[in-house]
Amino acid sequence: MNQVIDVILGRKSVRAYEDRPIPEAAKEDILRAAMRAPTAGNMMLYSIIEVRDPAAKATLARTCDDQPFIAKAPLVLLFLADYQRWYDYFIHAGVEQLCTQRAAAMRRPEEGDLMLACCDALIAAQTAVIAAESMGIGSCYIGDIMENYEAHRDLFALPQYAFPICLVCFGYPTQQQKDRPQTTRFQKKFVVFVDRYRRLSAPDFAAMYRHQEEQAAKGRSLPEGVKNIGQWMYDRKFNAAFTKELSRSVRAMINAWVGE
Repeated sequence: MNQVIDVILGRKSVRAYEDRPIPEAAKEDILRAAMRAPTAGNMMLYSIIEVRDPAAKATLARTCDDQPFIAKAPLVLLFLADYQRWYDYFIHAGVEQLCTQRAAAMRRPEEGDLMLACCDALIAAQTAVIAAESMGIGSCYIGDIMENYEAHRDLFALPQYAFPICLVCFGYPTQQQKDRPQTTRFQKKFVVFVDRYRRLSAPDFAAMYRHQEEQAAKGRSLPEGVKNIGQWMYDRKFNAAFTKELSRSVRAMINAWVGE
C-alpha cells in the first residue's frame, strides 16, 4: 500500500486539538493543495475564508449546533460555493452589452450552477483535509455551517452567489484523539454497485447494521420506546431540530441564489 492510501485510510475526524498553532508554511501547503483540486472547467467555483477573528469563531461555535471546539481550533476554513466572482467578472467583461446586442437576456446563476459550485468547493475542502492529514494535522467537517443562513451571511458579508457549503476545523490532535479508534464504515457490498443502483433488502439492512445493533445490546441502551438503530437515527439525526433548521436555512439560501 502506498503512502497516500495510508493517509486516506488512517484519517478520522478530530475535535480536540493541542494548544499550538499551525505553522504558516503548513497552512500555505494546505491552501495550495486545496487550490490544485479538480475543478469544473478550471473555473474554481469556490472561495475560502480563513476565520481568524476569535469572536467569529465563538459565534460559529454557537450557531453551528453548539460545538465549542470550533472556537478552539487553530485553523478554521470556510469553503464557499462561489459564482459571485464569475458573475461579477461577466459584468466587468461587458456580457450585459453583448447580450443586449444579441437581443437576449443575460443569464444569472441557477440551481445547476449552485450544485456544480458545491462540488468544486467540497472537492477543494477534501483535498485540504488530506493534505493536512499527511502533515499530522487533524480535521473535522462542520456541515452545520449550512444552518442559520442569515446569521452566517451577515457574519461573513456573503453576497448573493456565495453559498457556505462546509466549514473545516484543523489542528494537531491530542493524544486521546490519536488513540481513539476509527468509526466503522458500511461494507463495500452495501455501497458500491455495478452498472445500476440496487435497493437494499431487509436482510441487507440486518447485515449492514449488525455491528451497531450488537454495540447497543452490550450496554449502549437505546432511548425509551426506540427499538433499533434506524428509529434511533431517525430521532437523533433526520428528524432532529438542527436538521429541520438546516433544511429551512438551505431552502432560504437557494431561494436567495435564484432570486426568489
